[in-house]
Amino acid sequence: MPNQMPFADKLSKIGEQAYFFRSFFRNIFKRGFEWEELFRQCYIIGFRSTGICALTGFILGIVLTIQSAPTLKDFGAESYIPGMVSVSIVREIGPVIIALICAGKVASSIGAELGSMNVTEQIDAMEVSGANPVQFLVVTRVLACIFMIPLLTIFADAMALIGGYLATALSVGMSAQLYFTKAVSILDYTDVFPAVIKTLFFGFAIGFVGCYKGFTSNKGTESVGLAANSAVVTASVWVIIIDAIVVQITNSVVYN
Repeated sequence: MPNQMPFADKLSKIGEQAYFFRSFFRNIFKRGFEWEELFRQCYIIGFRSTGICALTGFILGIVLTIQSAPTLKDFGAESYIPGMVSVSIVREIGPVIIALICAGKVASSIGAELGSMNVTEQIDAMEVSGANPVQFLVVTRVLACIFMIPLLTIFADAMALIGGYLATALSVGMSAQLYFTKAVSILDYTDVFPAVIKTLFFGFAIGFVGCYKGFTSNKGTESVGLAANSAVVTASVWVIIIDAIVVQITNSVVYN
């Protein structure tokens, strides 16, 4: 009997998440969509995250180039550095690292914000006043994540190429025109398209997990911190899981 309770609790949690997922999709298409709140969340999630994403991408490009250049020099393959950096960043490293950065910054922020609103009964007050808290608080934040995470990833990828160029120019002496020509020409739609699709799922996972953890947090001051911490951990795990699934699908469908 004691072993059945945890399993029952897990089933209950799955049911809550499925119901929350259903409520999210139902409220996307309801009348009175909060466009102003959506744009505000895009600004908060996107513009305010450009700094950390730009710095992360720039350092990734430098580190990847510095780590790879000596090995390629030994084989006389310095000309392959731009292509190696661009394919590695665009296809895999850029989307995953930026998604993990956003899981720590965005998911925790959403979880803490909605958890605080839940503790102070602001969400209950919205329901009593006739407002739609799911449409106003959840739908706008999840859609903002879906829209902005891909844009942040593209921006970080561009900064990574700039960082890779600076490191290559210092170590090999390659010109900017040659570097960026080689970096862009080697990219194919099979590199770019799966990466963009992947970031859309990353954005949904980050936004949905942050909203769910905050929206369903327990009453109590300590639940705010727990909601933020749980949102970061869960969103990061889902980013890794989604990446593994997309990589398997891409390898079986596109590259075979």
